Amino acid sequence: MLRSHTPSTRLTIGSPRQQATAIAPGCIGNFGPGLDILGVAVSGPGDRVTAVRAESAGVTIDDAGHPDLPNDPTKNTAGIAAQEVLRRSGADVGVRLTIVKGLPLAGGQGGSAASAVAAAVATNRLLGGPLDIPGLIESAVEAEAVVSGRHADNVAPQLLGGVVLVRSMDPMDVVQLASPSELRIVLVQPDQKLLTADARSVLPQFIARSVVIRQLGNVAAIVAALESDDLAMLGRAMDDQIAEPARAQLLPGFDEAKAAARAAGALGGSISGAGPTSFWLAGDDVTARRVMDGVRASYSALGIDCAVRVTRIAQAGALDLPEDATTA
Repeated sequence: MLRSHTPSTRLTIGSPRQQATAIAPGCIGNFGPGLDILGVAVSGPGDRVTAVRAESAGVTIDDAGHPDLPNDPTKNTAGIAAQEVLRRSGADVGVRLTIVKGLPLAGGQGGSAASAVAAAVATNRLLGGPLDIPGLIESAVEAEAVVSGRHADNVAPQLLGGVVLVRSMDPMDVVQLASPSELRIVLVQPDQKLLTADARSVLPQFIARSVVIRQLGNVAAIVAALESDDLAMLGRAMDDQIAEPARAQLLPGFDEAKAAARAAGALGGSISGAGPTSFWLAGDDVTARRVMDGVRASYSALGIDCAVRVTRIAQAGALDLPEDATTA
């Protein structure tokens, strides 16, 4: 069932707390042809952020969760998101953050967005829940804008769970789509790093009308396939004409992995987010394992190590995951 979240979508306001925790799942942004507008939350590892009230106003990061991430709250997505929640709610309080990273850095699985979403939700809970859903999304988007551009295809599904279409950023309007229960997703992370800024820099500035029309048709087909539970159509619609051709040149082994996934029976797939992780769709466990083995072998033949796992769509996002949920 379609479910739209606009500025009229409210959350239940609770009592202010001394401590609150939230966990945000990983995500496939740019789902197929859905550049910046389609995202899918996936089960498995996520980022956990705990917010604790402090005596001094403002945001402090006690633990950034990784030695390569800054403790400066103006440069860390979790810190920026928490600051945005405080600003939008008009709260003059102090917040200390502790981040536990379950998602890879520069891996194309929504790691920076997950930290922002978890921090926004945890801080909002700490204050008693003054922000609505669009306000939380916008707080996380402001954080993401610092490191990867202004888009919500990661933060929206990580907040809400499932498959999300970002219809509009201004005003914020996101739509939760149906999630096929039988769909398996093979995530393949080669031993590479690709910064989102670098991946965005190669996107074309001018696109032929015929390409735009085909891309629009594929996005519409994804929505139709999800609503009708048609996995074959979903696979056919995984035909990105814009981002994938531009970014594949930055990802050694991707073309070979795509061929291997197809040969092993994948319904379709593409680059997850900005890469280097790729995703491949399957309708059952047997096919998913075959795809996983085939893609891993293709990278191995090129001397590239990779981590692979079979996952599913995560129906719960940071708003619904309990604070004691596991990140593993």
